[in-house]
Amino acid sequence: MSEVWLGDIRLRNRLVTSSSLLGYGASDPGLVPYGMSPISRFVSLERFGAVTTRTLTVQPRDGHFTNRTDWPLRALPALLRSYATVLRSVDGGWINAFGWCNVGIEAYLRDYYPRTRGQNTIISVGGFAAEEFVTLVDTVNAAVPPGAIAAVEFNVSCPNVDHDFEPILAGVLADAVPASRHPVILKLSPDRDYVGHARRAAAAGVSALTAINTVRALRLDPRTGQPWLANRYGGLSGRAVKPIGLRVVAELRDAGITLPVIATGGIRTFDDCREYFWAGADAVSLGSASWLASYPGYALAPLWGWQIRSILRKIEAYRPRVSGEYGYSSQRHSHAAKPPV
Repeated sequence: MSEVWLGDIRLRNRLVTSSSLLGYGASDPGLVPYGMSPISRFVSLERFGAVTTRTLTVQPRDGHFTNRTDWPLRALPALLRSYATVLRSVDGGWINAFGWCNVGIEAYLRDYYPRTRGQNTIISVGGFAAEEFVTLVDTVNAAVPPGAIAAVEFNVSCPNVDHDFEPILAGVLADAVPASRHPVILKLSPDRDYVGHARRAAAAGVSALTAINTVRALRLDPRTGQPWLANRYGGLSGRAVKPIGLRVVAELRDAGITLPVIATGGIRTFDDCREYFWAGADAVSLGSASWLASYPGYALAPLWGWQIRSILRKIEAYRPRVSGEYGYSSQRHSHAAKPPV
């Protein structure tokens, strides 16, 4: 199987997974026998181009939920009630407000990373100041040798952590990007100046872009008028955002952005992947499709796993029909395996 190089980022193929949906790439002990995601029992995570971790911060963070994993059975009702305040099904997708709940970068590198070395990993990191991103990069540098992971993804665009990232972006790009011994991916928000941010990322030496993060959204209880989510606003994902994701990718290319683009938003079938390739993406990312429609949907996990394996097979065999179909970066980098320059 040929590897894929997006600039200096090595992928096993053009299908990766989005941040958070597969946790840290390894199951936690807990109430749900399937662990971090049902599809991980039926799809080898080593088959993906890369698996992106949950966004990790300098210190452990509960966000609007919890990072606890050792819930006893008697606590299940309370856990489900709490879960309903941070994740809800909406028309055409999901809205979530987990708010970067995670175990922290040091616990991830100690407890999870050693168990996932068979995977190709993108480590997602997030912070509220440029200094936090530098600390995160330094911590990853100290624990992970160059080439051992695909990249570090900078989440400077999460819509549900109640923070304006605009004032810190310049500092993050200026200080944290050159400090990284690993390629850096910048995750773009569709609610911000994504073309401007992409240009600044290219000038700072970022290796690739993720387009898009979830879309800032709101749902209210029609009976009471109260917000569904604990944070009021959340991030919309799933089928509803696919046209937005396609638009952003196309607009990046129309604006002359030549950085590799990993596209995400509403991907569930191979045809969805192909649409993103035609829009200008170099790779695509499964988000909520790597989870399930509902808790009862766990019974259908083997079927969902089969569907995702089918997408993987088609991605591995797919070749563009026209030059540059994978995006502008494919004009500069071979699709076949090769060492980075």
